[in-house]
Amino acid sequence: MKKKYRNQARNTNYSAYLHPRWWPTWAGVAVMWCVAQLPIRFQWWLGKYVGLLAWRFAGKRRHITEVNIKLCFPELNQAQQGALVRNAFIANGIGLLELGIAWFRDPAKLTDITEVHGKEHLDNALAEGNGVLLLGGHYSTLDLGGSLITEYIEADVMQRDHNNPLMNAVMTRARERRYETVLGARDLRGLFRSLRKNRTVWYAADQDYGRKDIVFAPFFGIATGTITATSRIAARSHCKVVPFSHFRRQGKPGYDIYFHPPLEPFPSGDDLKDATEINRIIEREIRRAPDQYLWMHRRFKTRPDKNDPGFYGDK
Repeated sequence: MKKKYRNQARNTNYSAYLHPRWWPTWAGVAVMWCVAQLPIRFQWWLGKYVGLLAWRFAGKRRHITEVNIKLCFPELNQAQQGALVRNAFIANGIGLLELGIAWFRDPAKLTDITEVHGKEHLDNALAEGNGVLLLGGHYSTLDLGGSLITEYIEADVMQRDHNNPLMNAVMTRARERRYETVLGARDLRGLFRSLRKNRTVWYAADQDYGRKDIVFAPFFGIATGTITATSRIAARSHCKVVPFSHFRRQGKPGYDIYFHPPLEPFPSGDDLKDATEINRIIEREIRRAPDQYLWMHRRFKTRPDKNDPGFYGDK
């Protein structure tokens, strides 16, 4: 089947990006490609120092990370929280370099250092014939983990477009090589079309998208704006929602991919109950490797009361 990109507003034809204004982006892409060819151990070493540079100089992102870690891990003392912040930047620095592997190399070469756990849960869910929402999260292995799973399953993916059109074209074309269909983040028609075909669709619901269509469900004990779209999609399509996660091993190069039993009963008819269960599972997976989550995102930006002071020094 010919692979498709369903957001036609984005131009993925490289010939559209020959003007000199795109040359700095092309230079960045070239650097990513070159780094991706290096041995993975060296990439991890280099990624560590990329992360440490960001930890030292990206003051705004460090502040957001510090706030998130303090909110989510109050049981840690100040020194432990500081160490987790530093390690989170290292993990995400490595993840940044792993983008090059996901986009420019064949992930099949990493299967000998990758282990898949619980794939039977996905197989059993697909056997029911209504498709699967693969409920992921924003871990530091985001693109590489997603690319690796296509060595073991067929999947489609929903993506939020990159703000830089050329970088978006590179990202989309790379994903088109791995996924059967690349869906825009708002392409619900395409999503339901994939589910009707009994496809597996990678989907994430763990970021703050504002006040529209959310409930405030606990996440690390904090009332957190959580989208209700997952429940609506499952109710309409009768698909199964299968949580999955992916992590980089500690110490030596390697990756673990986890598929978990489908959410049952889901949807329950209670959006808050459903969102609470989704957050509980994502929190559980984060605790496997707390440093490998995208703590740089303002996850708690939207507060239950609009007049509540923001956690990040804003409203």
